[in-house]
Amino acid sequence: MEKRLLFIVLFLLVFGLVILSSAGIVEGQKKFGSAYYYLNKQILYGVLPGLFLFFLLSKIDYRFWKKLSPFLLFTALVLMIMVFVPDVGIGLKGASRWVSIGGFSFQPSEILKLALVVYLAAWFGGRDERIKSWSYSAAPFFVVLSFAGLLLAMQPDVGTLAVVVLIALGVYFSAGSNLKHLFAIVAIFLVVVAGLIFVEPYRFNRIKTFLDPSLDQRGISYQLNQSLIAIGSGGLLGNGYNESTQKWGFLPEVVNDSIFAIVVEELGFAGAMALLGMFVFLSHTLISIARNTSDKFGRLLVMGVNTWIIGQAFINIAAVSGLAPLTGIPLPFVSHGGTAVMALMAGLGIVSNIAKN
Repeated sequence: MEKRLLFIVLFLLVFGLVILSSAGIVEGQKKFGSAYYYLNKQILYGVLPGLFLFFLLSKIDYRFWKKLSPFLLFTALVLMIMVFVPDVGIGLKGASRWVSIGGFSFQPSEILKLALVVYLAAWFGGRDERIKSWSYSAAPFFVVLSFAGLLLAMQPDVGTLAVVVLIALGVYFSAGSNLKHLFAIVAIFLVVVAGLIFVEPYRFNRIKTFLDPSLDQRGISYQLNQSLIAIGSGGLLGNGYNESTQKWGFLPEVVNDSIFAIVVEELGFAGAMALLGMFVFLSHTLISIARNTSDKFGRLLVMGVNTWIIGQAFINIAAVSGLAPLTGIPLPFVSHGGTAVMALMAGLGIVSNIAKN
């Protein structure tokens, strides 16, 4: 199981680098004077550190992280607060989501995802039958999730908020929670998200675009329509590697949340199914590891990582394909983002140790 996990991870990393090297050529040359700027940056600040973390954490007994879980969550929340500190937090496109320390910039919300998985696995892993009690499980869970959600809403980053809530609910459900409590938390979250959507015009525009992609195709529906053009032109086998036309300044966020459209345009339906199939294979592997893990903390941690990766992947793919409103979250292993790759690899390194034990 450990070797199978390593194979899937390496496949997804290589696949992501191959796609990124094509998707980022035009934008990299235009903005930074280097066609392979995004590829090189992803390797140096994402993949290589991520592989180091994967192999390092695969050697450390996973139970060690249970003791450190409160500290990990506290550190992640402090980093989330630091995005609002002048000269430390970095603002871009109206959002404050990055922190720069010692010349290195990173996105604390990616670290929060991993810290939350470890913390919730430790919290629910020691509750047994008390998991069905509101005071012992749902109330503390809701307090932690609300604070993290408030920080994400202030950035603002509703897409990541949705992923964080999905992770939390995945761990909560896997722990054997009371379904009434689970549905109550989901209902509260939906009300909060609805409020966040209606107070910001650009979020409401995304809902209108989702409901009617033909609405204002040169304005609020531009990104979705360009994405659908890329997907539609790919056909069964695609136009060929590096033969995308949409990356030539037509498709916004081509190396980030729209990169799946480039996958389909260049590799076609077959390439898209290969990528989707590998995510499904990864999910099946993680579920198998969880089933074979007798320790509840380890089992919940694996299911948390599984919910994180697969949930985020399918939200991204659904949004790019017009099956869900645009969210602005990256595609795991494929989209550009060093912090995201390192956090994913760190989480999977812990899972690898669980599989080994």
